[in-house]
Amino acid sequence: MWKRDEAVKPASPQPAAPAAPVAPTQSAAPQPEPRRIERDVVNIGKSVVIKGELNGSEDLTIEGHVEGKIELKDHVLTIGPNGKIKAQVFAKMVIVLGEVNGNVTATEKVDIRDGGSVDGDIISPRVAIAEGAHFRGAVDMQRKGGQPQAQGPKPAQEKSQSPQPPAPQPQPAAR
Repeated sequence: MWKRDEAVKPASPQPAAPAAPVAPTQSAAPQPEPRRIERDVVNIGKSVVIKGELNGSEDLTIEGHVEGKIELKDHVLTIGPNGKIKAQVFAKMVIVLGEVNGNVTATEKVDIRDGGSVDGDIISPRVAIAEGAHFRGAVDMQRKGGQPQAQGPKPAQEKSQSPQPPAPQPQPAAR
């Protein structure tokens, strides 16, 4: 500690030396606070209107209007009671208290709570629809984490498998 004080004294006058030991103590205390801030949810207020793509890397609560596409791949999206969404939604978890018009894809869970409304298809391994909620659409409860890409290769595999079985059948017929 004495060596640190000696290093500070030649660089600045003596009054700055007491401030240097106080600053590390203060900077050590706020470090846990930013970690708490990271867990906070970002809010989009009810007077905000967004048109276009909305991407993020933290949990989000929407109370306003969003039209377009919403992507929060590894985070929770909450549509508040005042929220009105006309978009394709992709998130880890989606909680609906307001209105969603569009397809919803979640890798963990879609939760439509009392008063919530979804008009569109849901793709998620877990779906909860509370009494008093509104839902119109189809539900696809995938077991592999809700990866819609897994559906794309299946038709391609079926096509590749379809030409293979006819090839062995003509060979025995020729003999």
